[in-house]
Amino acid sequence: MLLGSRLLAALGCFALAGWAAYAIVGGSPDLVTMAWWFAGAVLLHDLVLFPLYAAGDRLLLLALPRTRVPLVNHVRIPVLGSGLALLMFLPGIIRQGALSTLNATGLDQEPYRMRWVWLTVVLFAVSALVWTARTLLARRAVSEP
Repeated sequence: MLLGSRLLAALGCFALAGWAAYAIVGGSPDLVTMAWWFAGAVLLHDLVLFPLYAAGDRLLLLALPRTRVPLVNHVRIPVLGSGLALLMFLPGIIRQGALSTLNATGLDQEPYRMRWVWLTVVLFAVSALVWTARTLLARRAVSEP
C-alpha cells in the first residue's frame, strides 16, 4: 500500500512538473529540448552522481573516529552547503561569461571564488564550534551525578 501511494505521488509530481513546463514554454520546440535535458539530468544524477556521493559518504563513515557526539553530520552539512553553493555559483567562480556579466551588471566576477572559499571556511568553522559545544555539554552531563 505504501509503495503504491509513493508511486502515485511521484507520478503526480511528474505530471505537475510537465504541466508547469508546458505552461512556461508552450508548444515551442524548446519543450522537447527541455525534456531531453531533464531526462539527462535524472540519468546523470541517478547513475553517476548518487553512487559517487553515496560511496563518499560510506568512506567518510569509515574514516571518521567514533566519538560520543557523532562527527559525521558535522562534516556532511558543511560539505553539502559548500557543494550546493559551488553548483549554484560555478559559472561565476570559474569566470564563465565574464564579458556578459560585466556588460549586464558593470561588475567583475573576481569576488565569486574567494567568497565561496570564505563561505566554505565559515560553514566548517561553525560546524566545528557546534560539535565542540555539544561534546562539552555531553561531558558535563556524564560527569554530573
